[in-house]
This record gives sequence, structure tokens and C-alpha cells, in this order.
Amino acid sequence: MAENGDRKLHIAMLPWLAFGHIIPFLELAKLMATKGHKISFISTPRNIHRLPQIPSTLTPLINFIKIDIPKVENLPENAESTKDLPFDKVKYLKIACDGLKKPITDFLQTSSPDWIICDFVTYWLGPLAAEHGVLTAYFSVFPAVMLGFAGSPEVLMYGDDDQSVEQQLMSQPRWVTFETEVQPSPFQITRSFQNLTGDDENIKDGYRLGATVIGCDAVIVRSSSDFEPEWLNLLKKLYRKPILPAGLLPAAVADDHACWGETREWLDKHEKGSVVYIAFGTETKPNQYELTQLALGLELCGLPFYWVLIDRRGSSDDEVIELPRGFEERTRGRGVVCREWAPQFKILSHESVGGLLIHSGMSSVVEGLQLGKPLVLLPFVIDQGVIASYLVEKKMAYMVPRDELDGSFTPESLADSLSLVMVKEEGKMYRDKAKEMMSMFGGRDIQDKCLDEVLQFFQKSLK
Repeated sequence: MAENGDRKLHIAMLPWLAFGHIIPFLELAKLMATKGHKISFISTPRNIHRLPQIPSTLTPLINFIKIDIPKVENLPENAESTKDLPFDKVKYLKIACDGLKKPITDFLQTSSPDWIICDFVTYWLGPLAAEHGVLTAYFSVFPAVMLGFAGSPEVLMYGDDDQSVEQQLMSQPRWVTFETEVQPSPFQITRSFQNLTGDDENIKDGYRLGATVIGCDAVIVRSSSDFEPEWLNLLKKLYRKPILPAGLLPAAVADDHACWGETREWLDKHEKGSVVYIAFGTETKPNQYELTQLALGLELCGLPFYWVLIDRRGSSDDEVIELPRGFEERTRGRGVVCREWAPQFKILSHESVGGLLIHSGMSSVVEGLQLGKPLVLLPFVIDQGVIASYLVEKKMAYMVPRDELDGSFTPESLADSLSLVMVKEEGKMYRDKAKEMMSMFGGRDIQDKCLDEVLQFFQKSLK
């Protein structure tokens, strides 16, 4: 290796088959490729086909490796990502991932990457890569607050003393020694129960994550020391591994998309800062009760809105959810309900968009705050609840008030939350804070510094 650490690396990447994970992995891959490193990006044929186009300058450096997932009983045909599946069938996709050892072994033998960056599902990868002389890094698309709250690898795998998983999550963990208000709500824990506990068919997420951390050589986190210094320091103590913040991965300006012209025309008709953008990511589908309350709240608030609505997760999702009768007619002109992919970052970049109503997924959080748009949060599951409570603690966002036990909320509370954050004088602190956060979440200098430190660690770690 060159003394000045300028050796170009071959880095393989294997994200979990969920677009909330695949896209941040791709963003990290593109950043590494801009530094001249060769990337092998591994996923299934259908997922690779659905990825956004990468810049032509990076195509010589990013090689997409297609691997077929094995057939698994109860996994529907052509289901290659979580967006293709209702929630209760996602476990079969994880079971299918456990059948990837053979194609991944073949890849490691024939391609000999320097590093392979993996996700939490493929907990078996670290020891397998080590057998072939390849170093492994776990890349968490979740910030350190989520990982730190969940605990050490041993707690993740085997639990904490005599406490159940739910008991552990409903109180501040004993290993968090600094003051914090971070806490998921009981309904979010209940909603995530299957993933937290596993069953006779599937290994629980905690075991997968804990074993992944134990088996890897380093942990990369979508974070920065400016964003969550206490939680990053806690993670170093809990994991006893090198913890490398990768930066917050701010979005870049996207090219015009075929559907953008019509969307821009609609946005152009509205006053600056008046439109609320609503989306809950590719993973989160509201249930019928939540959908109804959301719609009635949007109708009540009177603000123009652009709502990207997932009402079905894959062809095998037979749970039909419907908007209240007459909702779209009553809000026509004032609101748009989009049931397909939308160019989110371009929409958020438009000056008429004044705020976001989101689930607290990190990609949407980063995109909103890098553009200085205030956030109203409606988290559904445990990781979203942890992230949301941290953002609220830091005064970076406002959360819609909900019943702690069953997650219920009223149309009035949703309407009041949007009006507070986007319109009312007493909510100006959230609008000001969002503008203040633009440099932290969108600063390219911070992103470059984090990326350079990750790559320098990778280079120095090679024998």
C-alpha cells in the first residue's frame, strides 16, 4: 500500500433488501466512487433494475452484481424487496437472505474485494468473509441513537438479565448514563413485536444485528459527531469496535423526471412555504384507522398538501385501505394524492413547500432539514419512535400527539400540529431551527470529512 494512503480500494456492498436500506447504501457507494474507489454493489436483479440511474462519470467504478434469492416457502413470486410484501411476510425475505451464503462465497472467491460493507440481516457474513481474507464493515442506516438505545451485541442477541424485550425498551436502558428523553412509545414496540422477538421460522432482528456487530471489523453509522456526539461515544463503549460516522448522506440535486413537469406546475400555483409534503417512506403503510385520521386532519387544517400514499405493499398485500368517501373531491386543487413514486427531493426543493409530515425515516429527515424545511413527525414503529423522540429532544422537530398505548390520534391534533409548525407564530422556533440545521444536514464539507476518515481507516486496516 502506498505510504500516503492513496491506494484505490475494491469495496463490495450488500444491503438488506429494503429500499430504505438499499438507497443509503447506494448513496455511500457513489460517494466512495467519486474518490476513485471500485464498488461492487450486490443485490437482486429486480432491485438493481429499480435503482435510480447513477451519474455517467461513476459507471466505470460501480459494478452492479446480480444474485438470485432462493425460493422460500410463503415468499411470493418476484418478491425481492420489502416493498413487494405485506409486513407479515417480510420475515420470509430474511429467511431467503440466509440462503445467499453460496453466491456470496462465490463472489468473495472470484472477486477478492478489500472490504465488504454489509447490513444487519446477513449476520453470517463476517466469519465467512474472514475465511477469504476480506474485511467486513456493518453499515447502519439508522443513527447511533437507535443503536445505542438498543444496547450491546450481547443484549441484542440474548436479552438483558430477566427483562423481556418489551420491558427493556419501555424504560431508559441502564447503559444510557446521560440525561435524555429518548423513548419509543408502547404502541410502537407492540407494532414491531414480530421483528423484535422472532419466531420458530425466523431469527429475531436483535440476534442478527448483535451477531453482525460481533463478526465485523468496523461499524459505519449514518451520522456525524455534530448530530449525536453522546450516542456515538456510547456506541464505542457498547460495541468495542471502531465506530466510523459516514456523514448524514445529504441528497444531491436530482435530474428532471418524466412526471416532474406536471408536479412543478401544480407547486408553482401555491404561495411560498404554504404546501405540506406528506410521505412515510417505502416501508411504512398506515392502517385504515391511521389513514382516515390523516385524511380528515389534512382536510381540517386547510393547508395545500402533496401526499405520497402507499396503500398497498406488493401484489400479495390483500389489506385494502381507502381514503374517506369524497376526500379527494373535497380537497381537489388544494391537495394531491400520489400513489406512485414521486421525485421527493425535487418536490421538497420547491419554494412552495413549507414543511414535511413524515414517519422519521432518516432519508426524509435529512432531505427536509438540509433544505431548511420544518418537520412534523408521525412515527409508527420502534426505530422511527426512537429517532423522532431524539429530534424532538433536540428541538429539531415536532411530534403529533398520540395515545402512548394504542397510538390513536385525532384529526384535530394532526391539523393543529401542522398549523403550529408551518403557520403560527408560536411555531416559529421550529421554522427557525430547520434553517439553522441546513449546514449540519446538508454541508458538503462535513460529509467529505466523514467519508475521508472512513476511507482512510479502510486503507490503513489492510495488511
